[in-house]
Amino acid sequence: MNHNWIARYFGFSQFNTSFKQETVAGLTTFLSMAYILFVNPTILSDAGMDKGAVFTATAITAAFGTLVMGILAKYPIAIAPGMGTNAFFTYTVVISMGIPWQTALAGVLVAGIIFLLITVFRLREMIINAIPEELKRAAAAGIGIYIAFIGLKGAGIIVGNKDTLVSLGDLSKPGTLLSIFGLLVTIILVIRNVKGGIFYGLVITAIVGMIFKVVPLPHRIVSSVPSVAPTFGAALNHVTDIKTMNLIVVVITFLFVVFFDTAGTIIAIASQAGFIKNNKLPRIGRALFADSSSAVVGALFGTSPTSAYIESSAGVAAGGRTGFTSVVVGILFLFGMFFSPLLTVVTSQITAPALIIVGVLMAGSLKDIDWSNLEIAIPAFLTVVGMPLSYSIATGIALGFIIYPISMAVKGRIKEVHPIVYVLFIIFVLYFIFLS
Repeated sequence: MNHNWIARYFGFSQFNTSFKQETVAGLTTFLSMAYILFVNPTILSDAGMDKGAVFTATAITAAFGTLVMGILAKYPIAIAPGMGTNAFFTYTVVISMGIPWQTALAGVLVAGIIFLLITVFRLREMIINAIPEELKRAAAAGIGIYIAFIGLKGAGIIVGNKDTLVSLGDLSKPGTLLSIFGLLVTIILVIRNVKGGIFYGLVITAIVGMIFKVVPLPHRIVSSVPSVAPTFGAALNHVTDIKTMNLIVVVITFLFVVFFDTAGTIIAIASQAGFIKNNKLPRIGRALFADSSSAVVGALFGTSPTSAYIESSAGVAAGGRTGFTSVVVGILFLFGMFFSPLLTVVTSQITAPALIIVGVLMAGSLKDIDWSNLEIAIPAFLTVVGMPLSYSIATGIALGFIIYPISMAVKGRIKEVHPIVYVLFIIFVLYFIFLS
């Protein structure tokens, strides 16, 4: 490998970095987010999708998006199927709404194409500015709590109850005890700022589970790459299914969640790395193209929408300053495809701690909401609690966008509401009418 050419292309001297430093940063980012290789197939398999195919689709999609981000945009930001959207895909769209996973995947494809078009035609910034900041923050926090709830349910810590809807589960069950152990281990690792703490927590929990025979032993560690045939192209074959209000709202929700999650993550990491100059981010169009194009690729191969990963901040903290960090991450995802036998070990009890901790991290955006103004606090609160209580990300977002313009109008701040918000208001009102 020609290190000199790499150094010139990525501008190592400009950012006072080196091949070794960027490589270490890439490895750090990969270890911090490698859990998605096992968590994503576990979640999407609940929708009836082939676990092996989703594993391969996850790795290919993450590699593609991250490589494009590194080579084209030259940012140390990794992309992979997003936490939250995978839960929405499985538990809301497929299980709650009863939509076949093939049709749901078509919804992801349509959302990805729209996402790509509004990026290419530079409409994304205009739409981002139109949506109230508080609703963006509330949506992120609500998704975090929703994910944590799924984790608690998967662990058996929270169970259904016919009298109280939910209650505390039987904590003496081996699987639940394993999840509690994993959660405690992961909490210790992340609080101690161990790089890749969530991933290591997952590994330690799996090892302990195998020792005590709570989870099955894998027959091998390395094998050939699982075929994507069970999921590849399914989205294209079902695009014509996207013709009901229910599915249109699903597409809008996919678009909304990925739209703001990725933008917020890119801005946050760019700020951490010191890339923002005069309140502007160079090559932002290329960065947005990387994540929007990967959403399309992911849908075609068979996975839920992609997102820029906040775990990239671990790589930046380790010294990553150029796109070569992302190139390293992308290559590692390709190598990761050969470790699919480990999927048999990764059960819902193993992934539960990761879901809960990711939920904690996402809920942090609650601090940026102005709770002193009720016209803002009420729609934000309904957005947050609406997701876990209705078991639907779409419902939480819909509640917020319906109540927000009403509360602002009552307060006499109607002129502060962007016309795009009124369009969304109408769409989500129709959504509830259709549901009833």
